[in-house]
Amino acid sequence: MAATSHVFAIAHVAQMLGEDEDWLQDISIEMDPEDGRIAVWVNGDEAITAFTERGVENLAHIIKIYKANPELMARSSKAD
Repeated sequence: MAATSHVFAIAHVAQMLGEDEDWLQDISIEMDPEDGRIAVWVNGDEAITAFTERGVENLAHIIKIYKANPELMARSSKAD
């Protein structure tokens, strides 16, 4: 497997996929670095979510799952 040479900020991924950035943040929260979701520290305590190419692919798959069964998000919200 090739080394990661770049990542995509969540705002860019939202634009690429035509989805709401906040919603993507919510549904990607359980992704791990191994899934392609990482935190990028940009300023002191401020971090943004970013995705590797594999992470964008995994996120697109998760989007399909949530859109096929919108009740998943409701159940996830009730657990908080």
